[in-house]
Amino acid sequence: MPHTELLDLATSVATQAADMVARRRREGVAVADRKTSSVDVVTHADRESEQLIRILLAEARPDDGFFGEEGGASVGTSGLTWVVDPIDGTVNYLYGIPHYAVSVAVVEGEPDPATWRALAGAVVNPGARETYTASVGGGSFLDGERLQVAEAVDLSEALVATGFSYLEEMRVEQGQVIAGLLSQVRDIRRMGTASLDLCMVASGRVNAYFERSLNPWDHAAGALIAREAGATVKGRGNNAAGKEFILAAEPSVAVLLGAALARLDA
Repeated sequence: MPHTELLDLATSVATQAADMVARRRREGVAVADRKTSSVDVVTHADRESEQLIRILLAEARPDDGFFGEEGGASVGTSGLTWVVDPIDGTVNYLYGIPHYAVSVAVVEGEPDPATWRALAGAVVNPGARETYTASVGGGSFLDGERLQVAEAVDLSEALVATGFSYLEEMRVEQGQVIAGLLSQVRDIRRMGTASLDLCMVASGRVNAYFERSLNPWDHAAGALIAREAGATVKGRGNNAAGKEFILAAEPSVAVLLGAALARLDA
């Protein structure tokens, strides 16, 4: 499999961090800070997880760059950067909902989704004891079993996952889009962890996923996992997926959903 060493490292590091995060969840969780709004929280475990990941990666590959949610970016000399979400789904984590993940990806080029080339990634959900992995050209896997997106369906039969911003004004706009979309699809799922939403597209547990306002660490690994399972992963029009918009689905479903969302001015 291409990029085997990078994938093995991403999986090992994500697994070690996920084990620690799950242990901290059992011990009790405290909010350390708030970010974009009063409901956008960071826990002490977020920071501890990112620090552990940073240390493990620096020991294994000291010349690589690092781009994490909590600690910012550091530039390397190898041309590779590790893009890390130490706990994706922090609100689920805070409430004890076992649907959160540690996401670790390595990309080639600048740490910008518009230009990078994702090489390998792992998303570990300790609550479900599931590990999703992928490498470019090597396929996607759930606990070692190869993944494939669900077969094409009409939009009316599509189960669609999404998420919402923490910013009040954007949440209102997103709610209006959902109100317009709900009658056109089988149903909507809002599970609160973008990386796992993308992995669920890869595994066929949902037919599609879309969202606005994601940060690079939210989708670096999950987008690769979905793409390697046969999904189209894109932004608006011909743009790359990024903060403005991301859509992931089986290719024909992606066309149908993209058109519906465009009509709703999503």
